[in-house]
Amino acid sequence: MRINEEQRQRFIRKVRSALWTLRGKKLGVLGLAFKGGTDDVRESPAILLIQSLLQEGCQISAYDPAAHERAREVLNSSVRLAESAYDAASGADALLILTEWEEFAVLDLKRLRAELKYPIVIDGRNLYDPEVMAANGLTYYSVGRAASSPEPTASAVAAPPVRKSTHS
Repeated sequence: MRINEEQRQRFIRKVRSALWTLRGKKLGVLGLAFKGGTDDVRESPAILLIQSLLQEGCQISAYDPAAHERAREVLNSSVRLAESAYDAASGADALLILTEWEEFAVLDLKRLRAELKYPIVIDGRNLYDPEVMAANGLTYYSVGRAASSPEPTASAVAAPPVRKSTHS
């Protein structure tokens, strides 16, 4: 899959709208290769998106099952290469899924939620069902679909705010 300038800008806008601002944000990235099942990073949309996010002032922690070494050659030391998908997500303001790998489609979503600083997943490959993501407490943005968010808990909806008495 190639990515044109308009698609790149649209994805960056999606990330910005989810996070409000990009400068100083820590992003976990899953996928560096051109496509799943390969270590080829030539013309990788993921690499192009990461380079754009770095220019916006983001910190990136990325994981790819096969393309670490090739990506290191292209990205130098500007990106921390993680040991696992969960390591990439650890403490991140959001997680971006940029390459379609089978292992990314079967992540433990509760564990993923626990690793993230904020429960935000932006999926450029549409690997997940939005309802499943919301049911696991994740705010989910995917390309070409409406965002989904977890429903507020019943106690949060039922409990009225506590007001201080104005009379003494």
